[in-house]
Amino acid sequence: MFHNTAKGAGASALVYSISETAKLNNLRPYYFRHILTELPKYRDKKGNIDPAKLDHLMPWAEELPEECWKPRRLNITVRQSRQS
Repeated sequence: MFHNTAKGAGASALVYSISETAKLNNLRPYYFRHILTELPKYRDKKGNIDPAKLDHLMPWAEELPEECWKPRRLNITVRQSRQS
């Protein structure tokens, strides 16, 4: 991707990390769309985002929209039992 600079390599590592963590948590690619849509809502006037306010957007968060989850029987069963 953008490996010709240190910042580019860091950005690529961040994207790969999010992607692999999302896979491990049985999330669909829609997860990227979701977080890229939601993140701007948490910017302050300077454009900064407080990481403490982002727990519900993490790949392991139970509050993620249903569209983010892969339709696996085990995944659905686990989430339903957590909600009960």
